[in-house]
Amino acid sequence: MADTRVAGQNWSADADEFVRVEDVVKIYGDTVAVKSLNLSVRRQEMFALLGSSGCGKSTLLRMLAGFEEVTSGHIYLDNQDITLLPPYKRPVNMMFQSYALFPHMTVEANVAFGLKQEGVPRNEIHERVFEALDLVQMAGYSRRKPNQLSGGQQQRVALARSLVKRPKLLLLDEPMSALDKQIRQKTQIELVKILDQVGVTCIMVTHDQEEAMTMAHRLAVMSEGQIVQCGTPHDVYAFPNSRFVAGFIGSTNLFTGTITVDEPDHVHIESADLTRPLYVSHGVSEPLGMEVYISIRPENLRVVREQPDADFNWGHGMVTHVAWMGSYSRYQVRLDSGQVVEAQVPSMLLAQADAPGIDDEVFVTWSDDSATVLPS
Repeated sequence: MADTRVAGQNWSADADEFVRVEDVVKIYGDTVAVKSLNLSVRRQEMFALLGSSGCGKSTLLRMLAGFEEVTSGHIYLDNQDITLLPPYKRPVNMMFQSYALFPHMTVEANVAFGLKQEGVPRNEIHERVFEALDLVQMAGYSRRKPNQLSGGQQQRVALARSLVKRPKLLLLDEPMSALDKQIRQKTQIELVKILDQVGVTCIMVTHDQEEAMTMAHRLAVMSEGQIVQCGTPHDVYAFPNSRFVAGFIGSTNLFTGTITVDEPDHVHIESADLTRPLYVSHGVSEPLGMEVYISIRPENLRVVREQPDADFNWGHGMVTHVAWMGSYSRYQVRLDSGQVVEAQVPSMLLAQADAPGIDDEVFVTWSDDSATVLPS
């Protein structure tokens, strides 16, 4: 049956829901770039789409902006179906990865360009432009050209140009990729503060996990055109729902094993990768005898010289690499099984003890609540 919904009509949605992507598919020839994707973003939320190149995140962003047509499915913004609306009729603005500033125009003219195209009165343009430049702390640079600005300053001008049109939805495509690491970290926090002040809903695409974890209220991890997990940065990091997410968000140590004891409040897992079985202090949905993956984050591994007294949750090996990172040291330990694991040891602990060095025999150990059991 043909779909009779018309672009621009109202459509019911939950009170807190501002953007809804419903069963959206995007096909290029024989390639399915986005597969029956569903997503809900709340009003005034900073939401991040995270994934490796080719996962479909930028395609989804361009469909939200109207630069790509939806093959099937619907997109709603503020309770309105915008699926068929052209970009210029959507209350959406997109800040591009390259910033796309006009090199021959001043900062003021760049920010004013969109308002002039819409025929906004001259006095209102001037007022709104400097309101936007004040917001990003660039009013003092209004007469400069883009080539007279640093990368961070250009990024602020691009943001002002996006906000000056007062969009309902702001889309950011890899907004920090052109900045070096130190400036990027500072700008991430500044950008979040500005967007909180404006109160605009924002969807950001990035491949940088740290950027998504720093800036977003919630994030979605994408793979092969689908969302594989969605939640707060803490929930996705601490409770990944798959081996892929555990390995993609941050770094982790993965072991394979078989569930040998399955109780409501704990499980035992035998693993050929480890000297002793694993004890996990919570129940799991996987059945007895099933092969699983066990994820343990590097910060949850301890490196000690003495053999633990416990019957569970430790392995024996040799230190193969130590990297001092300032507040912590990154240890790589080759276990007796041959698997290499990584541990982050706080520098304060290393200063208080006889810190192991390269080629030293050590034991790695962890608490019974720090392992996440994942289906294989």
